[in-house]
Amino acid sequence: MISGSNLTRKLIAGAVLSLGLMAAVACSGDAGSPTEAPALPTSTAPAARATQPAIAPDLKQAGDSSASANDSGPKQGGIFNTLWSDPPTLDPHLVTDGTSYGIVIEIFSGLVRLGPNTLNPFEPDLAESWSISNGGTVYEFKLRNNLKFSDGDPVTAQDFKWSFERAAHPDTASTVAEEFLGDIVGIQDIVDGNATSASGIEVIDERTLRLTIDAPKAYFIAKLTYPTAFVLNRNNVESLGKNWTDDPVSTGAFRLKEYRIGQRIRLARNENYWDRMAYLDEVVFNLAGGVAMAMYENDEIDTTGVGLADLERVQDPTEEINKDLVEVPPNFAVSYVGFNIKEAPFDDPAFRQALNHAVDKQLIADQVFSNLVKPAYGIIPPGFPGYSPEIKGLQFDPELARDLLAQSAYADASTRPRIVLTVPGTGGSPGLTTEVVADMWRQNLGIEIEIQQVEWATYIQDLHRGRLQAWSGLSWQADYPDPQTFIDVLFRSDSAINYGGYANPMVDEYVVSAQTEQDATRRVGFYNDAEQIIVSDAAWLPLWWGVDSKALIKPWVKGYRFSSLTIAKLKDVWIDK
Repeated sequence: MISGSNLTRKLIAGAVLSLGLMAAVACSGDAGSPTEAPALPTSTAPAARATQPAIAPDLKQAGDSSASANDSGPKQGGIFNTLWSDPPTLDPHLVTDGTSYGIVIEIFSGLVRLGPNTLNPFEPDLAESWSISNGGTVYEFKLRNNLKFSDGDPVTAQDFKWSFERAAHPDTASTVAEEFLGDIVGIQDIVDGNATSASGIEVIDERTLRLTIDAPKAYFIAKLTYPTAFVLNRNNVESLGKNWTDDPVSTGAFRLKEYRIGQRIRLARNENYWDRMAYLDEVVFNLAGGVAMAMYENDEIDTTGVGLADLERVQDPTEEINKDLVEVPPNFAVSYVGFNIKEAPFDDPAFRQALNHAVDKQLIADQVFSNLVKPAYGIIPPGFPGYSPEIKGLQFDPELARDLLAQSAYADASTRPRIVLTVPGTGGSPGLTTEVVADMWRQNLGIEIEIQQVEWATYIQDLHRGRLQAWSGLSWQADYPDPQTFIDVLFRSDSAINYGGYANPMVDEYVVSAQTEQDATRRVGFYNDAEQIIVSDAAWLPLWWGVDSKALIKPWVKGYRFSSLTIAKLKDVWIDK
C-alpha cells in the first residue's frame, strides 16, 4: 500500500464534506447510477421462466422503508416531494440514463414490467398474458381489456407496433433501440434505414400482438421492460412534433402535469390508469438543487440519503431524526473509469493493465469513503445472477504496474499522448474518486492526466458518440436481473452501448453462445468466461460495487420502497398527515 501523497491525504481528510452529496444522489435514484441506465425492468410468463437463469437468493428489492401500505389511515391524496436533476429526456425511446429513467417509468409503461417479488420479478403490465411458441422465437401478447392512454384514447396492439418501429427509425435517433429491440425480425432493417416496418411485429387483432425474434433468447422478455419498448400515442407524438414531451399522453400510474427546467417536475395521478390508481395526488421533483440534508430537515423533501458527515448524528438514538432512519440495499451497479480502446494510449492492453494495478481501491474505500463503497474487481455485482467470486481481478500492485507501463508502447512520457479524463459536472470539484485515482496514477506511474468537466446531458451525448478518450463519474446499473445486461450489452464488439469500442473475438464467441443457450448453468458459465477475459484485458478500471447504506424518510410517507433495481414504485406511496 502506498502511503498517499499530499493530495490523497487532503482528499481523505475532506471526505466528510463531500460524501453526503454522493449518497443523496445515489439514494434518490438521480444521476449516480445512470443507465446508464438506468436501471431497468423486465417480466416473464411461466412458460418462459424455465429458460431464465435462477434469480440469486439474495437479490434484494428492499421492503417498505417506513410503514406498511396496509397501515390504517388515509391512502388517497397528498404530495410526495423529492430532490432530483433535470432529465436529459422524457422520451422513453431515447432514455439511456437513470435520471430520465426514474421519471419515465412512473409516466409511461409497456407490455411487461419488473415487480417487487424477488423470486419472480417479471409481471404483466399492459399485456395481461403471453405465450411462447416455435422453439422460443414467437411471443404472442394479449393486451388487457379497455386499456386507455391518459387522454382517454384506446391503447391497441397497433400502438405497440407503431411505437417499436418509431423507436427503431433513424429519425428518432435512439442510441439503444438496436440493442433492446434488435432481436425482433426486421428491426435492424429499420435501424439501418432500409425499411419502415418490421415483419417480426404483427397485429393479429386490437388486443393481440405477435413478435418474432431471430433466435430463442432467454432474456428477450426482460428487454421489453426497458423504456425503448414502451407504448406511445401516435397522434400525440406526430401532432406536437419535437415538442411532444412538453405535453405527453401516457399509460403509467402518473401523467406529466408540469415541467419547468431547473425548477421542478410535477406528476399527477393518471385517472385512466388500467390498474388501481395511485394514492398520491402529485409527485414533485425539485430540480433547483440545494443541500439535501438541510432540505430534509426543513421538510422541503420527504427522503434523502445519509452521507458520512451526518451518519453519526442520525444513528444516535437520542436524536429526533434517528426515528426516520432506514436501511437501503445496495444497487446492482458497478462504477468505473472507462477507456476508449480505439484511441492511444488506451489501445495498449499493458498500459490499461498498469492503470488498474496502480489504484489502491481498498485504501480509498477505507479512508475516503469509510467503507460506504465496496471495491470492484469484476463487472457483475455480488448477489446478482451470474456473479462469480472466482473472477480474478487486477489487484493493487504498484511494482507490477510500473513493469507493465515499461512494457507498453507508451512508457516514454515525452511521447505519450495527452490524456483527458471527462467527468460530468459544471464546476467545482470533479469528485473524490476521480481526484484520488488521478493522484495514484501520478504517484505510482508518473502519468499525468487532465480532468475535464462537461454538463450532464452533453456528457451522455458525447459518450454515445464515442467522443470521450476516458471517462469517470459514471456507473452502470442493471437493466434487469440477467448477466446479459452487464457482459453482453457492455462488451460485445457490435453493441451500441459498448462505449469504449472494446473488441475481443473470444468474448464475442462466449456472449453469442450465451444468447441462445437454454441450460442456465452453461449460459452463466459463458458469461463468467467472458467476464474474466474482459477484466484481464483491463477494458475498464472497475471501481465500486454498492453496499448497504442509510436513508431518511419522513414518518408521514407510507408504502415507499427502496430497491436494488429501479422499478416504478410511487403508485403505492401515500401520505399520512
